[in-house]
Amino acid sequence: MGPQPDGAPRRVTIYDVAREAGVAASTVSRALTRPGRVNATTAEHVRATAERLGYQAGARHGSAAAGGTRLLGVVVPDLTNPLFAQVVRGAELAAAEHGYTLLTVDGQESEDRERAVVDRILGSVEGVILTGPRMSEAGIRAVAKRRPTVVLNRVVRGQPCVLTDSARGTRRAAEHLGSLGHQRITYLAGPEASWADAVRWRALREAALELELRARRVGPVAPTVAGGEQAARLWAQRPTSAVLAYNDLIAIGFVRGVRAMGLRVPANVSVVGFDNTDLGALGHPALTSVASPQQGLGTAAARNLVAMLAGARPTAEPLLLPVKLVVRDTTARRRGEPFG
Repeated sequence: MGPQPDGAPRRVTIYDVAREAGVAASTVSRALTRPGRVNATTAEHVRATAERLGYQAGARHGSAAAGGTRLLGVVVPDLTNPLFAQVVRGAELAAAEHGYTLLTVDGQESEDRERAVVDRILGSVEGVILTGPRMSEAGIRAVAKRRPTVVLNRVVRGQPCVLTDSARGTRRAAEHLGSLGHQRITYLAGPEASWADAVRWRALREAALELELRARRVGPVAPTVAGGEQAARLWAQRPTSAVLAYNDLIAIGFVRGVRAMGLRVPANVSVVGFDNTDLGALGHPALTSVASPQQGLGTAAARNLVAMLAGARPTAEPLLLPVKLVVRDTTARRRGEPFG
């Protein structure tokens, strides 16, 4: 390899070996760390190429088990949710700045599935970003013992965490609905295993006490449009003039559900979502939603993880990103009870 601009020799990477050997970087990783999973002839060819080029596995970050793959694992609860696409994009851009590539896997809103996919990728990645993990704290700590780990949208004591200020966003939503004359708010709960869901419900109850409002909860329901339609049926059993949904997808499904009942939004019921996704902003009516910097969340997580891999000492204090309420067309002044 040629010298860098400052005169120091450039470190040989796994990608240099892959290019010279005519194979994929993942094949190089397996050949050097798990040779039993690669054809013997290929494994020998890769080893010879790596030795000739002077490649040293894990020389920079001490991640010999991962073979210096320059891969970061990102685990999301649901790849079909547009919210997580923004998180992954932010992480991807920040990782690329430092020569890393993301390996993104889907936990499918299941603690067991999430644990299984994490176990599957740990041998191939140098660090892990857990986005809204459904695993227990003990499970998260077990992952962090094996690879440097950053947790998103959840606080795990002693672990590096990045999250948005859900409690403040919930209070802003409650203040907005209260200012429009709504006295009763229904919270449309998301996944039972979601840490953020518990934070939002607790914040709504506290805000309701301070603002002299009444809050109730229905669910949990799936964090999807279908889950929102189910929430609409539950809400209709004891309707209120306003609702706050766990996320935008539930809010969109709720709007569909109440329309099917012959009700109008916001004439009969005001609706606030969470996360301010493009789907909500482009809907009819456009959704009022709590906006959180999801791409910034991914960026901050990836930068923190890269710093940890370079030897930085992780901070135990959660990094809290700000939120704001974006008012659109699904909230209006209370005109009476939905079925009045």
